[in-house]
Amino acid sequence: MGRILAIDYGTRRCGIAVTDPLQIIASGLTTVSSPDLFSFLEKYMAEEEVEAIVVGYPLELDGSPTRITHLVKGLIRQLKRRFPELCIETMDERYTSAEAQQLLLQTGARKKKRREKGLIDKLSAAIILNDYMEARVWPSKNEHE
Repeated sequence: MGRILAIDYGTRRCGIAVTDPLQIIASGLTTVSSPDLFSFLEKYMAEEEVEAIVVGYPLELDGSPTRITHLVKGLIRQLKRRFPELCIETMDERYTSAEAQQLLLQTGARKKKRREKGLIDKLSAAIILNDYMEARVWPSKNEHE
């Protein structure tokens, strides 16, 4: 069983999270600059077995596309082209940055630490991955109908 990797895409940097090999725990891994994303992924996948990539899909609160939704769609096309053997999925990323900031606040992180955008991106990726894993275990009612 391979890991599941999650990407919180941003125009400057991407938050990366992964599961453990048994796909039980989601953890923030790192942040990488957006132009370096594919070289990071290729290097990471040469060292670790990955079976799926989950990409945070940006939507406004009303469900409409954001200003970077088209960039994420392009990223997804590139991922499918470069890694055809992997399952590439999306997960709604609404509220993940706010959840990450709230989590940092609850853990007692100092104000300076809470302002680190890279840390927020990494935690957001972990939240996206955790939401994805929960959705697989507890499918919504609509999926049963």
